[in-house]
Amino acid sequence: MAVKKLIRMGNPVLRQIAHPLTITDILSDEFKILLADLKDTMKQEGGIGIAAPQIGVSQQVAIIELPATSERYPNLVGSPLFIIVNPVLTTLDDQPQGFWEGCLSVPGLRGYVERPRKIRVDYLDEQAQAQSLEVEGFLATVFQHELDHLFGKLYIDRIKDPTQLSFIEEFEQFILPQTLAPHLEE
Repeated sequence: MAVKKLIRMGNPVLRQIAHPLTITDILSDEFKILLADLKDTMKQEGGIGIAAPQIGVSQQVAIIELPATSERYPNLVGSPLFIIVNPVLTTLDDQPQGFWEGCLSVPGLRGYVERPRKIRVDYLDEQAQAQSLEVEGFLATVFQHELDHLFGKLYIDRIKDPTQLSFIEEFEQFILPQTLAPHLEE
């Protein structure tokens, strides 16, 4: 429906636990408008995921879609569009994997974050139907990053080594050439 202004780190909405939605909420016209706004904003910003709190809406809704082809992610395996409401995450393999992450709400920075390799996400979809999904690898990291937004967390909270935080320009100049690890930017 409309591209919304992204809120940035420092806005208290990003640090709140977002409100769960009822089935009535999910089936409402307002919810359809929110989904359209999230899709439009994610597309405009070139992201691979976005959560409702990032546009100032404190509701437990996030969308994720990995493009089949991308200059930013040359080796990326595409995914369908996931619409996730009221998620519950369960770690299935806590072996850590690390990626350089960025965030639409924390512009201009990249940070190295380790997260569990494989998770299960139980959630409601856009028709308020219960779903369960197991994801691993890069997609598991994307899910954890996006769903953190619904619980008042940002990727920078998960950086263990503060020397692994960089401005984008320096990341591209000094760090990216030294690593083959993909980086995550919503």
